[in-house]
Amino acid sequence: MRLPFLFMNLLWVLSGFSQTITKSGISISEEHPQFWAFNGKPTLLLGGSVEDNLFQIDGLATHLDQLQASGGNYVRCTMSSRDEGNEWAFAKTDGGSYNLDQWNEKYWSRFENFLKETAERDVVVQLELWATFDFYRDNWEVNPFNPKNNVNYDVQRSKLDTVVATHPIYTENNFFRSIPSQMSLFKVLEYQQAYVDKLLSYSLEYNHVLYCMDNETSVTADWGAFWSEYIKSIAKEEYDKTVYTTEMWDPWDLDHVAHRSTIDHPETYAFVDISQNNHNKGQLHWDNGVRQIQRIHQSEQPRPVNNIKVYGADGNKFGHDNQDAIERFVRNVLLGTASTRFHRPPSGLGLSNTAQVVIQSMHELTDAYDHFSATPAMQLLDDRDENEAYARAIAGEVYTVYFPKGGEVVLDLSEMKVAGTIRWLNVLTSEWAEATEIEDGAKMVLAPPEGDNWIALLTKLED
Repeated sequence: MRLPFLFMNLLWVLSGFSQTITKSGISISEEHPQFWAFNGKPTLLLGGSVEDNLFQIDGLATHLDQLQASGGNYVRCTMSSRDEGNEWAFAKTDGGSYNLDQWNEKYWSRFENFLKETAERDVVVQLELWATFDFYRDNWEVNPFNPKNNVNYDVQRSKLDTVVATHPIYTENNFFRSIPSQMSLFKVLEYQQAYVDKLLSYSLEYNHVLYCMDNETSVTADWGAFWSEYIKSIAKEEYDKTVYTTEMWDPWDLDHVAHRSTIDHPETYAFVDISQNNHNKGQLHWDNGVRQIQRIHQSEQPRPVNNIKVYGADGNKFGHDNQDAIERFVRNVLLGTASTRFHRPPSGLGLSNTAQVVIQSMHELTDAYDHFSATPAMQLLDDRDENEAYARAIAGEVYTVYFPKGGEVVLDLSEMKVAGTIRWLNVLTSEWAEATEIEDGAKMVLAPPEGDNWIALLTKLED
């Protein structure tokens, strides 16, 4: 599998190209390092999907076509096998146990096909290496790494319990303590490494994959850092390429000290995932995100901040409805995150009709102005109630103002010295109202048309 890469790399060198392979796929934007670039062009990642472990589903190509048609370019891929009909990575013996020295080719064929189908559509994959919930409670009962389920090690050799009945927040599975800085469970680590090597033998052939170590983890920071460094090392040593890694922590509060293990360590993690902030609502959601993004951007190494899952759907267990999801998705775009994706049903909107329209709206909005040069601009809004309106702007040039549920605010246009135009975008239909001209002036009372989820785009006229 490595010959095609080496041959391609040789051709590029002979052709005089000096750029690294990551320039032909996902990379950090050189001009706007708080955002991603795809094929060298700054790119906002927008997505939604019916499942997290998307490589396991039937009808993948059709689902990706729907995402692409809506303007989406971003999916999640947990390496999870806990849903009905999923395959596990390892083959079974005639006796029904797993053999961790033998692969289940159906699992890996699904993964390879997923990478191929997403690459063909320029859909960026955020891959989660260890699907946390696969290693606890009922899922651990059937997991091949459980010593009662394989022929390769027992409880004494592995120091893994056969029953882990608690939620992952209690971190009672020693599977996540196998590394040398923890319990040095080298027999378990041997098979963990083999699994990661096998996964990388597929994923490193492609240039559209981002790597997250865990889902909502509460384990020691050593674990994620260990695998991050390992993945980056293999990518560099065997493929001479740069890959981008992160960790996803469980706390909803981004000021929680756990998040500092990612936010404060760019040498370990090239980007930050703040998905758990999407449990928060309204003004708290915005303030939490903006505060961390500003801190990262003001550091010596600004980096992309991703949201791989946005919670909210009518009737879901968290008590967050469709409107919560829509607001979070739009706020994530305007506060300046590098990606946002609707979580799978029933906890999120997935790639429902509503999700597709919102994705299309955000795609159209951010294509209509210089989104990457703009910044959050709440200081330009007066007479505003909490969660009434949110602004992003290049003062004097262009202004975007989002109204989740109607309202009226005063927008400071004092730096826009000439007349301009205003257009209203209906987020729930992806339709633009006809543009109207506005006079230059210091203040403007701004109120959306009837209904929820409108965005105003104000642009100055050329001198």
